[in-house]
Amino acid sequence: MTHPSLAPRCATRRNRPTLHPVALATLLALSGAGTAHAQTPPSAATPAAVDAAPSLPPVTVSASGLQLGANDMTTPVSVLEGDELVRRREGTLGETLNSEPGITSSHFGAGASRPIIRGMDGPRVKVLSDGAELHDASTISPDHAVVSEPLLATQIEVLRGPSALLYGNGAVGGVVNVLDGKIPTAVPQKGYEGSAELRANTGAREGAGAFSLTGGAGNLAVHVEGVARDAGDYGVGKGWSGGNKVLGSFNRTDTGSVGLSWVGDQGYLGAAYTRQTAKYGLPGHNHSFEGCHTHGDHLHCGAHAGEEEGDGHDHGAAAGDVPVVDLRSERFDIRGELRNPFAGFSALRLRAGVTDYVHDEVEDGAISTTFKNKAYDTRVELQHEPIAGFKGLIGLQTSQRKFAADGAEAYVEPTITRKLGFFALEEYRLGDWRFEAALRHDRQTAEAQTSSIERSHNGTSASLGAVWKFTPGYQVGTSFTHASRAPTAEELYAQGLHMATSTYERGNANLKSEISQNIDVSLRKTSGDTTFGVSVFKNRINNYIYGRTLDEVDGLQLLQYSQADATFTGIEGQVRQRLNRNFGITLFGDTVRARLADGGGLLPRIPATRAGVRLDANWQAWEGQVEWVQVARQNRVADFETATPGYGMLNLGISYNGQLSNGSPWQVYLKANNLTDRLAYAHTSFIKNAAPLMGRNVTVGVKVAF
Repeated sequence: MTHPSLAPRCATRRNRPTLHPVALATLLALSGAGTAHAQTPPSAATPAAVDAAPSLPPVTVSASGLQLGANDMTTPVSVLEGDELVRRREGTLGETLNSEPGITSSHFGAGASRPIIRGMDGPRVKVLSDGAELHDASTISPDHAVVSEPLLATQIEVLRGPSALLYGNGAVGGVVNVLDGKIPTAVPQKGYEGSAELRANTGAREGAGAFSLTGGAGNLAVHVEGVARDAGDYGVGKGWSGGNKVLGSFNRTDTGSVGLSWVGDQGYLGAAYTRQTAKYGLPGHNHSFEGCHTHGDHLHCGAHAGEEEGDGHDHGAAAGDVPVVDLRSERFDIRGELRNPFAGFSALRLRAGVTDYVHDEVEDGAISTTFKNKAYDTRVELQHEPIAGFKGLIGLQTSQRKFAADGAEAYVEPTITRKLGFFALEEYRLGDWRFEAALRHDRQTAEAQTSSIERSHNGTSASLGAVWKFTPGYQVGTSFTHASRAPTAEELYAQGLHMATSTYERGNANLKSEISQNIDVSLRKTSGDTTFGVSVFKNRINNYIYGRTLDEVDGLQLLQYSQADATFTGIEGQVRQRLNRNFGITLFGDTVRARLADGGGLLPRIPATRAGVRLDANWQAWEGQVEWVQVARQNRVADFETATPGYGMLNLGISYNGQLSNGSPWQVYLKANNLTDRLAYAHTSFIKNAAPLMGRNVTVGVKVAF
């Protein structure tokens, strides 16, 4: 018999606002806590509950460490699940989360897009697969894909604050945890369960299909799943000087997993093998930069005195040639949980993985550069029984990453990065108060294998948080975090031309650890006809590591990894008003400001302010919404950076939920984005002018569970 706590996570259906508030001062005062879940529209199937006081549906946040509900978190958390996740999913993780509170995406065509949280990206945002860190090459450069498949996700969580320290002190921006079912935690009661989904869109003429199947008997459960996606070059909005489509923005991805678990009354232990292959283009690649090099702090492109133009340089590549990433990732996962392992402890959890990642960048049919990443990671958590009212856990995490690049754009020498971390999390409840504290110590060693330079960094991070439910339906939360982040191997040792981002990057082996101090305050109302949440934050980072632009030639920038004190401040939120049993309206928005201290200027690629309004409706088995999103012009730019014009987008969605004769649920949905076909640019993108956002796009899909 399966232990109750190991039963499958429920997919609660909700109609949850997707962007976040911040626009007008009025909206900010009323808006919502970055977690933002609007109340679920009442279903026609339950008429007796239609006029009952609505409230946000409960949801468990797996990445909280203590399996907390979203309303118990001291800091903002966003959770996508159920029907809302089905409607929000896109081809990449970044685009799937792009409209969530305080979250944008790096946007590098259609194949690569990584989440940006509160203006921070790359290694400052950890991406997890059910609590285990993903090891790909996406933290190294925005043109590298995240090897996480949104169509196979059962729940996506985004959190910040004390609980985020459990996954590494480098997660200054936050943590994205993608839950999946590839390792079963329960044996299906009827012997099998699964789902199948088909979808297509017009913007890139994409076709995609996904399936998931779990079966088992006795104590054994087997799971298989897969996704195939084929998308062509996508179209852009009206009036782009580059044409109607972004050349080289295609994306073809295949992902498959097989998992096996032993499930008992006290826990489970399982393993899975996952393989992903992908081919996607790299728009904006400029061959004219080949041969560019540095003279001191200046760039030089072209021939030197006495040389003929073209000697030693390859400027002859056709303008239409677009490099292609040919990616292969293989990962073995082990997951397990044992309830009441021994006296005084309530749970023992294990996460471990081995990754073999490689991708070739192919130009004119030949491999130009090969990137390899071989890594392993292990994580053990031990949750103790309450002691004098305190409930918590302790844990250990270790990892090793061997990264190497070979070829024309091997701008980082081979490196080995080893990490070891110890962490603890404790909570205490007193009446309407919940207190939380986290402590973590990490040691990182990064060794450059060619130059034999080795750098070690130690860092201790701590956080305190509290949430006060001061009256029914209302709560206020606050947290303070002191965190240390060690520089990555790329920030330490980069040296060379990176044509995908039109940069020449230089590392600095003498970089120190970043020290950040973050304060976050949120206010939420979770029940009644009006629900809202607002979160304000300020993050001061000493020795902030960033790519400082020293020089520019014809769009190629010389980036020197440097350090200076920086401050990030922002606000995000939303407010929803239930109009009647069938309609509701939501206002939402977010903004973030980032600048260097002492007049050092602004930081590059910071997201623009967003605000919008959404009308949602439901009638019997139908649900729908229409929204207008306004993104402001971003003219707060760094040196050598250009401003990005603002834009407005009209989006709508509609879905119908039904049941087969055997009771199995099914859903058909349609969503239309950018209905006015507006030409829009993502300020967060290195290639914003070469790859604008997608124009008018209509997606239709059907999903069946059985």
